Amino acid sequence: QGYEGLVEGGDNIKQANWLSVSNIIQLGGTVIGSARCKAFTTRAGRLRAARNLVEHGITNLCVIGGDGSLTGADIFRSEWGGLLEELVQDGQISEEVARENCRLNIVGLVGSIDNDFCGTDMTIGTDSALHRIMEVIDAITTTAQSHQRTFVLEVMGRHCGYLALVSGLASGADWLFIPESPPEDGWEDLMCERLGE
Repeated sequence: QGYEGLVEGGDNIKQANWLSVSNIIQLGGTVIGSARCKAFTTRAGRLRAARNLVEHGITNLCVIGGDGSLTGADIFRSEWGGLLEELVQDGQISEEVARENCRLNIVGLVGSIDNDFCGTDMTIGTDSALHRIMEVIDAITTTAQSHQRTFVLEVMGRHCGYLALVSGLASGADWLFIPESPPEDGWEDLMCERLGE
């Protein structure tokens, strides 16, 4: 469950083995879970997370996420030494354990269906999101045609219209709204005219 699992510890931290990762590659979304974690935004939360990592002997983290996750990883990295010192002072770990875990290695991978990160062709999650959107469009297109109906499909994307734009192009959508290009005044009449055609 992302940083939530790191802070809570317990059964949220477990070793991935061949059995636990078999037959998941084709699944959309994240099988390891995801959560917004307010506790990790506080030093106390990060201290608990550090304690849980040390307890499991984990000194390497692979953080997959967007701006919040990667910013959190950078803060965690910069505080790591101080967090270990605090755990030693509180008597939660020994100085020897702190020395053994003195280095925290972090790899950050951009996981965002918005595909809004420069330096990469496609961020993690974008491709599977587009596939799901196209599956839905394929499923409702025949219904729209047979009933001569118009369907409105809303896709995710927060402040980024990449998924809407690409799926609109791929499906031949008649009208498209994206945040980067807000509609001009009078768009309602233009859209009705287009749909009437």
